[in-house]
Amino acid sequence: MSASAIKGWCPGALRPMQSGDGLVIRVRPFGGRLDATQVTGLAELAERFGNGLVDVTSRANLQIRGVSEQGHQPLLDGLAQLALLDPDADIEARRNILVTPFWNPDDETQALAAELEEALAESALELPTKFGFSIDDGKSRVLAGDSADVRIERDRAGHLLVRADGLRLGRTVGRGEAVSTALALANWFIASGGVKGGRGRMAAHIAAGAALPETLSGETEPAPVMAASRPGHYPQGAMVGVAFGQMLHTTLLQFAGCGHALRMTPWRMVLSEGKRAMPSGAGLITEPYDPALRVIACSGAPRCREAHADTRALAAALAPRIALDTRLHVSGCAKGCARSGASAVTLVATSTGFDLVRDGSTRDEPVLRGLNGADIVSDPSILVGGH
Repeated sequence: MSASAIKGWCPGALRPMQSGDGLVIRVRPFGGRLDATQVTGLAELAERFGNGLVDVTSRANLQIRGVSEQGHQPLLDGLAQLALLDPDADIEARRNILVTPFWNPDDETQALAAELEEALAESALELPTKFGFSIDDGKSRVLAGDSADVRIERDRAGHLLVRADGLRLGRTVGRGEAVSTALALANWFIASGGVKGGRGRMAAHIAAGAALPETLSGETEPAPVMAASRPGHYPQGAMVGVAFGQMLHTTLLQFAGCGHALRMTPWRMVLSEGKRAMPSGAGLITEPYDPALRVIACSGAPRCREAHADTRALAAALAPRIALDTRLHVSGCAKGCARSGASAVTLVATSTGFDLVRDGSTRDEPVLRGLNGADIVSDPSILVGGH
């Protein structure tokens, strides 16, 4: 079986995933950043070898869609020329790192990211493909609600700490110890049976009773969590949302104008580095309270062969009709690729209609089954228990 036919893991560039519109090629930017040349190159590769659609994922990556089997190798050659390709698929899979977009040139974020990337490349860790790391070392944490198993953070006094996801407290470390301690936590996770039993994630492993050794446990409380980021101006540049996590290659190309780099986020937003004016383009969200920000949707049919419905059409119709404090997830199937965690309302497409889950994820028991999409749009009170 070819790698592209395997399901149940996160795709990469070297190990793509077959979807309804062709191969999905995931590009993992080093340090969570793409310079202007790389942005331009990716847009051109998406047009030349894909169908022109580019996804922004919840793991702060980009995906080029609609690539043919014949176009895969030339696309890889292009990524290599842009310095966006790992030496092999195993290293690529291990390099699953979220980086805060709010770093400054004079802080340690990018150096920590580069050091962690190099250490993971040199390691022989056999981690689950969804197992990841985060570098969230600002005065306030911005990645606390995003998927990561080992977290490099700071405490209230500004000292570095390393924390296992699922634990409130972390271990204080010196600058030279941060990456080695993060890898030691990953090694402990494997050695203590974290990969077994179908869990594969740090928080689930700890919740099941696994206890850290004294050498890795700590008593340091991390820095406070910053309020959710929204489109707008920040000291580092202009943050803009990507509606339902997908844009045209021409929109991506616009970001490279005037030499601006892109910093990726796991919020389906990108930060245009140093840009003072808000970017514009098809499918971009520039208003901080745009209704589309309240809705998450996967690619859906016909783009994904696993999906039972056109999720984005339904999401677009529902976005302006739901309450300001409601978070809606529309999934084309039960896998929940666009969001693994809980939402206030989750709609899961099935062969017989949409199942409705309240305050849960695609894996939780629905309160209603077999709903018609048109009926939901005409009477959105169904979503919050109006019936």
